[in-house]
Amino acid sequence: MSQGTGGGLLRRHRDFRLLWCGETAGKFGASVTGVAMPLVAVSTLHAGTFEVGLLSAAAWAPWLIVGLPVGVWVDRLRRRPIMLAAAAISFLLFAGLPVAAWFGRLSIGLLLTVALLTGTAAVFFQTAYSAYLPSILEPADQPEGNAKLHGSASAAQIAGLGSGGLIAQLAGAVNGMFANAATFFVALLCLAGIRHREPRVTKTERRPRALFSEVGEGLRLVVDDPWLRTLTAFGAASNLALMGYQSILVIFLVRSVGLPSGTVGALIAAASTGGVVGAFVARRVASRVGTARATLLFELGLPIFALLIPLTAGGAGILLYVAGGFCVSAGVVAGNVIKSSFQQRYCPPELLGRLTASTAFLNYGTIPLGAVLGGALGTALGIRTAMWITTAGVPLAALILFFSPIRRSRDLPTSRRPASNAKLPLDPDGEPVLPRH
Repeated sequence: MSQGTGGGLLRRHRDFRLLWCGETAGKFGASVTGVAMPLVAVSTLHAGTFEVGLLSAAAWAPWLIVGLPVGVWVDRLRRRPIMLAAAAISFLLFAGLPVAAWFGRLSIGLLLTVALLTGTAAVFFQTAYSAYLPSILEPADQPEGNAKLHGSASAAQIAGLGSGGLIAQLAGAVNGMFANAATFFVALLCLAGIRHREPRVTKTERRPRALFSEVGEGLRLVVDDPWLRTLTAFGAASNLALMGYQSILVIFLVRSVGLPSGTVGALIAAASTGGVVGAFVARRVASRVGTARATLLFELGLPIFALLIPLTAGGAGILLYVAGGFCVSAGVVAGNVIKSSFQQRYCPPELLGRLTASTAFLNYGTIPLGAVLGGALGTALGIRTAMWITTAGVPLAALILFFSPIRRSRDLPTSRRPASNAKLPLDPDGEPVLPRH
């Protein structure tokens, strides 16, 4: 599993390097789609605010529909073949959109269908990927691996968002889907080149209702544990607010602020540079002040600046969006780096797929709701008012962390408390209080 001990992971660990390249390529393509898909709906198909919100919701709805059973399947099967199949399906679906446009078959219904199917592929890929990463990295390398993956994902997002607007302006928004399809093909090649092979999973006889039992085991793991429960509840509330404003952001910048398509992509990319900074400083800040305190700093302190976003106006006023978006992006990515390393060390490997699926079901499950909420608020109250309401929810969500054991701790724990202590009272840090004898 380990490939040398000196130097950085990208230099000494071939399999991680391939995984990193494939994931970065996929994130770049997804970011191009994040700009190009709404632009196709707005500029080519003349969709309304609510329809654009539904488009964002469709991409995330699969986490609510199949997220929980996927976690069980990932724990039962080898993870790399699942990732290969998901990347191949996404490649074919995204490549098919421009082809459909050539034959006059492009419609809002088709966009929604592709968003739903590629979103389903993303559920399989992301769940398998989160459980696969610890199998190729030693525990000591996992924080560095998470930081590099989140940092490169943010950099790819910046490049993709900027390129998405530019591609839409130069070649047309529909043709931008080819860029995304190509990146999934690159991801497919990188995954195919990884040498590490997971052990063959032994098939065992399972009861007819075993799937439901294993799904319940993953959910109980989250609900019964104070640390996982707090972080998951925060993630759900935060994603509701984040997607609430992000689902109508393109419409806000185009119709309310009056920016052209190319400028929209560049502006979103500039704000997203905060993600690279967040990934870069996350480990350093966490090692200096503690992982729990750093989580509060990144998830509560920085997102307050989200309230600058609704103030965005033409001219120099666009800098308000850049500043607010930069801080939100930095906080989210830094918090995710810390959370990913915590979960990989804290959770038993045999439950990691179910933990990932259970937390994602609750975290990502609010994303389609946020997208629909953003579209509904924009339709009913106006886009700028909707931006005020949804951006205010970003720092408010972090109050869940503030009123939790995280506020009273320096560091997040590195191992779970024994199951036999599950009913014992907890101290202020969320650890069981053992009886005196």
